[in-house]
Amino acid sequence: MTTQACGVQSGTTLKNGLRSRHLTMISIAGVIGAALFIGSGKVIANAGPAAILAYIAGGIVVVLVMRMLGEMAVAQPDTGSFSTYADRAIGRWAGFTIGWLYWYFWALLMGWEAYVAGKILHSWFPMIPIWGYMLIVTVSLILVNLMKVKNYGEFEFWFALVKVTAIVVFLIIGLLALTHLWPWGQPDAVGFTHLTKEGFMPNGFGAVVTAMLGVMFAFIGAEIVTVAAAESDNPSKEIVKTTKSVVWRIILFYVGSIFIAVCLVPYNDPLLKDATYGTYTVTLTRLGIPEARHIVNFVVLTSVCSCFNSALYTCSRMLYSLSRRGDAHRIMQITGKNSGSPWVGVLISSIFSFVAIYLTATEKMDIYDVLMSATGTVAMYVYLCIAISQLKMRQKLQASGKPIAFRMWLFPWLTYAVIFAIAASLVVMVFEGTYRTEVIYTSVLAAVIIAMGLIAQKFNIGGQSQQNTAPLVGLQPEASAT
Repeated sequence: MTTQACGVQSGTTLKNGLRSRHLTMISIAGVIGAALFIGSGKVIANAGPAAILAYIAGGIVVVLVMRMLGEMAVAQPDTGSFSTYADRAIGRWAGFTIGWLYWYFWALLMGWEAYVAGKILHSWFPMIPIWGYMLIVTVSLILVNLMKVKNYGEFEFWFALVKVTAIVVFLIIGLLALTHLWPWGQPDAVGFTHLTKEGFMPNGFGAVVTAMLGVMFAFIGAEIVTVAAAESDNPSKEIVKTTKSVVWRIILFYVGSIFIAVCLVPYNDPLLKDATYGTYTVTLTRLGIPEARHIVNFVVLTSVCSCFNSALYTCSRMLYSLSRRGDAHRIMQITGKNSGSPWVGVLISSIFSFVAIYLTATEKMDIYDVLMSATGTVAMYVYLCIAISQLKMRQKLQASGKPIAFRMWLFPWLTYAVIFAIAASLVVMVFEGTYRTEVIYTSVLAAVIIAMGLIAQKFNIGGQSQQNTAPLVGLQPEASAT
């Protein structure tokens, strides 16, 4: 397909290529990030064994948000996902804002993922500097995303398989230790020793609330599957399947892992706060696993490469969707004639990764911290936007008389509850202080983008002809209106 009318002389259509097994692993990879293997240690250190409550509470919110997103995605699958739904349900400015805010988050995060990958590789093979490894990882994954989408899916399949295998092995070893069947390790790394030994909630309920706010950041990525599903042969079926399964994945991978860790490791173990160790390394070391740190670092390396890969994929598709709606330059729609990949979006989305490489090479990576601060609460804004969009989208779907194949539970009460919980969390973040900087920086960035979106909407800058004249990717004709 070509669109000469809008000045684009190359292909502008994404090509389906993701299979069911790809989407299954993409949805798993989206839930499992490096935050589980490393970041959870700091959460346990601050909240004590009660960190398990923080992960349960955060997991409940994510499950509800995914159910809401699933309802909208089944009705109208689209590669712009929640950004497109916000556009239709709330207004162009909302889709513009959340789309660009989400793009900024993942585009920046890629730079950090490349940095972590570079540090791990440099620790193993110091003959190449960190920035050199960063360049290798960045260029390699850009090439993957420039190929057909099935190649992205294949890489994610194997990346996710490594993570899932590692977690399953961890859970098995942990269960053996809990039941006193693991023969090695430190004497106190058995049973439920540390669940209450130092106090279940040693730092008070306030520490658990603060931990819950931090846990929310760990779950972002679960929504990527609704973006990817639009490039499958049966988007609605795949979205229903993966949305339903997100419940047990969160329970098994996060809650299960954290429960084992707080039982086997004292919350005041200083290594939990060490970013070079993390929960899995500390736990496995106490259980007598040789070279546990290197084993976990390999899993973390896989995890950050997976995150980079998915982030680049998501960023390029978000730019593609924004472009189709007139909210980004039409050049973002250009896709490879053979690959169907939005290669311009891929290259533009990788710009911050090269900035991170330059800052690392010049030993100025601390500047990147300032940029990252503005992404600290993007997850909260995305979830809030999804909830409000679903509330309004359901009303439009019901008014149109179209059947709703996949529904949010207890509508509208659970939707209102999520909106209230997220809004309250943002307020608590500001007054409690731990995440005040992140909330303020992200809010300022969001305010700037909102202003741009309102101006674009008021003066119809860019127009929305593509959205109105061309069918969206994966959208069935009978579901083209809301």
